[in-house]
Amino acid sequence: MLAESPPPAAAPDMARARETLERVWGHADFRGLQASVVEQVLAGRDVLAVLPTGGGKSVCYQIPAMLRPGLGLVVSPLIALMTDQVEALKQQGVRAARLDSGVSLTDRSAIWDAARAGELDLLYVSPEGLAQPHMIDRLASLPLALIAIDEAHCVSQWGHDFRPDYRDLGRLAGMFPGVPRIAVTATADARTRDDILASLRLSDAAVFVDSFDRPNLQLIAERKVNGSRARTDARVVELVGERSGKSGVVYCGSRDGCERLADQLRQTGVHAIAYHAGMAPAERDKRLERFLAEDGAVMVATIASAWGWDKPDVRFVIHADPPGSLEAYWQEIGRAGRDGEPAEGVTLYGPSDIAWALRRLDGRPMDETVKQVQVRKVRQLFAMLDGAACRPQAVRRYFGETDAKPCGQCDVCLDPPQTHDATVQAQKALAAVQRLDQRFGRGRVIDHLTGRTKDVQGWETALSTWGVGADISPNGWREVIDHLLFEGLLEEDPNEGKPLLRLGDPEAVRGVYRGERTVEVARVPLRHDPTTRSGNPRQRGAGGGRQSRAAVLETLPADVRERFEVLRAWRRDRAAEQHVPPYVIFQDRTLLEIAMTEPGSLDALSRVSGVGQGKLDRYGRAVLDVLAAG
Repeated sequence: MLAESPPPAAAPDMARARETLERVWGHADFRGLQASVVEQVLAGRDVLAVLPTGGGKSVCYQIPAMLRPGLGLVVSPLIALMTDQVEALKQQGVRAARLDSGVSLTDRSAIWDAARAGELDLLYVSPEGLAQPHMIDRLASLPLALIAIDEAHCVSQWGHDFRPDYRDLGRLAGMFPGVPRIAVTATADARTRDDILASLRLSDAAVFVDSFDRPNLQLIAERKVNGSRARTDARVVELVGERSGKSGVVYCGSRDGCERLADQLRQTGVHAIAYHAGMAPAERDKRLERFLAEDGAVMVATIASAWGWDKPDVRFVIHADPPGSLEAYWQEIGRAGRDGEPAEGVTLYGPSDIAWALRRLDGRPMDETVKQVQVRKVRQLFAMLDGAACRPQAVRRYFGETDAKPCGQCDVCLDPPQTHDATVQAQKALAAVQRLDQRFGRGRVIDHLTGRTKDVQGWETALSTWGVGADISPNGWREVIDHLLFEGLLEEDPNEGKPLLRLGDPEAVRGVYRGERTVEVARVPLRHDPTTRSGNPRQRGAGGGRQSRAAVLETLPADVRERFEVLRAWRRDRAAEQHVPPYVIFQDRTLLEIAMTEPGSLDALSRVSGVGQGKLDRYGRAVLDVLAAG
């Protein structure tokens, strides 16, 4: 936990705050930093609170608004989120209302009458609505208990969802002097926090930054297969099918992608609901209502959709296409498991995704300095996804938690990859792109490295990089080049749909050339196999060749088949206990090798492919017991 605040001021109203929390929300006491934040606001101090998704940010201003004299004004960017919160407050007996484009003139008049009569505790407005002169004039005639700015990262140009109307909210400091202001968000790194404080003129604010740890949330990242849209869709359908009957969210990069995937999921019997900005507002509201109300519904939405809700029982979030920053990733993944129960965040990613994210930035009008920061944020996200470090630990360190420890349950912790020093291969790839004058795409560069260019000309064979990578298979080179793209050492020029490779950050490239920067990949590049047409090694299963698992099992003795099925049953039970897919415990090929070799000790078991130290410590003794019982 990070705490950047002075000692809390005395606040005699905390007993009333706890009584209100128990009476209205049914909670015996505050969680995390909630009490400290509430105490400061009750005392009339300005506050910036960065609390995790599901950490109860709204309570931090709702309770003080109910206890302090006057009206609590809440600025929120999302109509859906305002509606959700206001309706929930009304159900709890709290006097709350909202003013947005969906409220009729008659209802608006009634809301202002209630505010003047002191019959409202909380009034939610949008930043655009607050920009209207008549809104400020009416609020100026009312006593305000506090001003809360929700989703405060929208204030910052360094944040992932900057909104110009939010930038103007700093003027409230002069318009309502003496009224405490509280800015809350779930995602803001140090630079973004500093920008929020400066923009909102919160120079003397108490700053609270809670831990970003979400121990109930298991993170998984998968490299896309060849960037094929059809294969990605099929993989998403498979992932959702493995979580049958659970409520979830699937994020896509385009509206067409949402519609297509939702349709494919419905064809498999999944109750899938497409949601994106291309729909009429009334239709979006109807679909969101269905998702919130129906068990097992799966929302298929565009990345950074303008929506918000507090559905607690979302069991998984799948990114068919990743967002453009760790802040956006953490906020979207954070929609899963808000009830504290086990949940999953699965992200599919590939080189085409990072190229798409960078093109989006190029198309946005912004200061060059800001663009450079946003480009770095994109690369930091993809470095995490393609890296070999614990995923939650990497995210928490990004947000400033220097003492973050490995989570022990993400895909990297459960099955640590064997990293490989690919610095030499990186040097060869970078040199090849440079020698070819940055005029070709990855396929052509790989052909050059492996000496397989068709109808090659003399100028090319004369280059020092011609054929220097013949010892690595084409797929092995694709792995290396993909990783260089993620690290920013290579970039892809869109070139009207025919991407060209070019060198990335000059200083970083020089560091690799000089051997001052090491490049490590999570997969050992595949060696070249001259006996195959593609140059890729033959795929060999436990029984050799390309046999399916079922075919392999048919050729095995009956006792091996029996041990394999017993191990699978044990794995299925452990997966159900932990609410995780069975394959994250052990993959079938690992169980098959265990069944075949029948190891009798932890040392022998450790030599089975797929049994790392973490899994040996966690499951080793149980596996040996299963084998002994059989």
